Amino acid sequence: MSLKGKKIVLGVTGSIAAYKAAVLIRLLIKKGAEVQVVITPAGKEFITPITLSALTRKPVISDFFSQRDGTWHSHVDLGLWADLMLIAPATASTIGKMAHGIADNMLVTTYLSAKSPVFIAPAMDLDMYAHPATQRNLAILRNFGNYIIEPAEGELASQLVGKGRMQEPEKIVEEIDRYFKRKHQEETGESPSLFGKRVLITAGPTYERIDPVRFIGNYSSGKMGFALAEECAERGAEVILVAGPVRMEAAHPSIRRIDVESAAEMYQAAIEHFPDCDAAILSAAVADFTPEYVAGEKIKREDDDLILQLHPTQDIAAALGALKGNGQVLVGFALETNDEEAHAREKLQRKNFDFIVLNSLKDPGAGFRYDTNKVTILTEDETYPYPLKEKSEVAIDIVDFLESKMH
Repeated sequence: MSLKGKKIVLGVTGSIAAYKAAVLIRLLIKKGAEVQVVITPAGKEFITPITLSALTRKPVISDFFSQRDGTWHSHVDLGLWADLMLIAPATASTIGKMAHGIADNMLVTTYLSAKSPVFIAPAMDLDMYAHPATQRNLAILRNFGNYIIEPAEGELASQLVGKGRMQEPEKIVEEIDRYFKRKHQEETGESPSLFGKRVLITAGPTYERIDPVRFIGNYSSGKMGFALAEECAERGAEVILVAGPVRMEAAHPSIRRIDVESAAEMYQAAIEHFPDCDAAILSAAVADFTPEYVAGEKIKREDDDLILQLHPTQDIAAALGALKGNGQVLVGFALETNDEEAHAREKLQRKNFDFIVLNSLKDPGAGFRYDTNKVTILTEDETYPYPLKEKSEVAIDIVDFLESKMH
């Protein structure tokens, strides 16, 4: 567990996003952290302290004195105890108080006493977030050395909504995890395990156009491929991420993203970059067929049936398998519905993979659109089954196995 033994103060403020604090606590504890919640009076209007206490198994701190016996809650001791302080959600009001040292509640006094790094996850509507006062206060906090976790994009971010919604708990925990990994490497002088390596990863679906408004596609969200990209980058690799049309965002600066739409575009990008890579992980759900003819205008409804002539797409996996040189590692994915292992092993051999990651649509919670996955890793003569896990954890298992083949 990457956060094992880490002591984290979680500050919760009066935002509608306060309910996500429960998810944050679960994720942090799952990774081994010890969590102490400090909540503002307004925060208690959105989530009850008893809920948070049940998750942390610690009394929630809100006031300077305990209402039961008058015990003093030392913000100084709490600030010294923590390895990290996380304020999520952080409202505009709390951000302003932190920036200007207005210590009128337990959370802000704890912040002012903290000797640990502080991570702040803003949560408010777009207009409040974009207001010059809020942006000035965030700039002040950055100058103080705090880490600002940028808000998530909205449903129609590029057109209407923009930023403001608190970043998802999974992303927040990933940033904290990344911070402690970097700190450990700095303290020990260790180089990341994939430092100096270059890894090509394909992710998401491809869309094969029928006309200007229609396409053939699939349900792939890209979550598994993006998790693999983040994990490889976190281990020091330079990652080339060839992504089909997905709404995912890559966070790590060592990920170079190439956006494509069709199988032909993904093929060209993969062929171009694979020769310079040490490894490739082909997690994309690439269309096997594409329309032979793409209409230049929207096809109108007619009384007769519409017949689409399809022809096979270029086989990315087979092409890279043929190109693979000494020392390169090629990893495939197989999504099967029947005779899973037999079909996956046949694909492993036919496409010259070093190993293949098998998914079955029969497994609840695995496959397209889920945050979890259940995989089996197959080599030519070995089988390694894994239980259902978060895709970020599945990525760790797969990259661990990849490293064993690279060294």
